Amino acid sequence: MTDPFLDQARPIVRRALDEDIGDGDVTTLCTIPADAPYQGRFLAKADGVVAGLDVVALTFSLLDDRVQLTPLIAEGTFVQKGTVIATAQGPGRALLTGERVALNLLQRMSGIAGLTRRFVDAVNGTNAVILDTRKTAPGLRLFDKRAVALGGGQNHRIGLYDMVLIKDNHIAAAAGITAAVERVRASDDRRRPIEVEVKNLAELDEALSLHVDRIMLDNMTIDQMAEAVHITAGRTGLEASGNVSLDTVGAIAATGVDFISVGALTHSVRAMDISFDLEELTTDDRRRM
Repeated sequence: MTDPFLDQARPIVRRALDEDIGDGDVTTLCTIPADAPYQGRFLAKADGVVAGLDVVALTFSLLDDRVQLTPLIAEGTFVQKGTVIATAQGPGRALLTGERVALNLLQRMSGIAGLTRRFVDAVNGTNAVILDTRKTAPGLRLFDKRAVALGGGQNHRIGLYDMVLIKDNHIAAAAGITAAVERVRASDDRRRPIEVEVKNLAELDEALSLHVDRIMLDNMTIDQMAEAVHITAGRTGLEASGNVSLDTVGAIAATGVDFISVGALTHSVRAMDISFDLEELTTDDRRRM
């Protein structure tokens, strides 16, 4: 059976390799004999949550299907600095040529997963779910959202096509919340879920009267969010959005909102420090292959 994620990831990784390699990795081609077998290890140089090992395996396989990646921990696992998270064996040229693309994706995905885990831990004990946003690196949304899920968060809409999100500019263009919702319901044959952004309690009342699937509380204060939860009384899901940080997310969750969307998970993430160290296989190692 094919893996839908890897099927979608394959052309993205292929483009990344083409961008890096061009017409050939001149340094590796000049220094590493063809088919010379090597082994390497991926080492965590900081504490964090590992995400993206399947993408690493895909990267190497696109260069040479003889490369064998052996994960030593499961995706989504928290590791401490100094942990060997995976090993790789195969032709040295493929390992060195694919190293940077593999590391770039692994480090970014692990950084996202680790930050997501910190937000999830910060709302532990509440019912709030941490969501991502569309504030992803262009071309890498598939990987960014995968990493959020591996970190314990949930994905919001994937793009503009799988959910309706009526924001302030849509409301302004349609001359009101009610008009915007009515236009969607009249035009969207697929009847996709509808979420409406509101900036005050009067707009909340209007959105509630329309029986939409979710309401986004945009840049409200803690007191306003708590009042919104009281007014809504479970009639629809409430999502807090805007200026969410690790310092504020606990208080936001304590208001009783159902979801908290965090753009910082993907738009300003710090990549996890991971290294790849290569060494030539010994004669005994080669015999065991």
